[in-house]
Amino acid sequence: MSTNAVVDWFGPHFTSLHPLLQDLHRHGGQLQGQVDLEFGSGLAGLIGRRLARKLGLPTTAGPVPLRVIISHQEGALHWSRRFEGLPPMHSVFEPHGHFPEGHWLEQTGPLRLCLGVDIEGGGWRWVPRRVAYHGIRLPLALFPTSEAGKRIVNDEYEFSVRFSLPGFGLLLRYGGCLQPLPAVRDTAA
Repeated sequence: MSTNAVVDWFGPHFTSLHPLLQDLHRHGGQLQGQVDLEFGSGLAGLIGRRLARKLGLPTTAGPVPLRVIISHQEGALHWSRRFEGLPPMHSVFEPHGHFPEGHWLEQTGPLRLCLGVDIEGGGWRWVPRRVAYHGIRLPLALFPTSEAGKRIVNDEYEFSVRFSLPGFGLLLRYGGCLQPLPAVRDTAA
């Protein structure tokens, strides 16, 4: 079995993930499809659109094409998400410890999240533990509540990301099913 940051971090629990998630996280890959983007109403929607801009998401609700590239480099998991018409948003996930007590540090711009993982039905659900903004650790209660996960449904990669705020409700949500793109082979050899 080839190893990388994800395989090593999960250790023997890696086989608890759905086989298609195992393959994606063992070898990396590209996914694409149309996802649905939704915002809360009133002030929550206004806050959600501001959050969307900061995260590199569209600010108009509705269906939108998305491409995700997943790779492993220098002991970390790399994600590049690109919504049609917008520049890509890159995230680097650094592993610390091992499943189930360990965590991942996600760096996206000035925001740094400490994320645990739960495995549910072969899927992967992120569990926020800590947050820092510009290097300053802040209470999770000061930030929107996030729920994010991925699983395989009918051989498609289904994911959902949701941000809400106590007292306001839904700020924004996006998710849907993505299909794997064929692997690009190096024919120069």
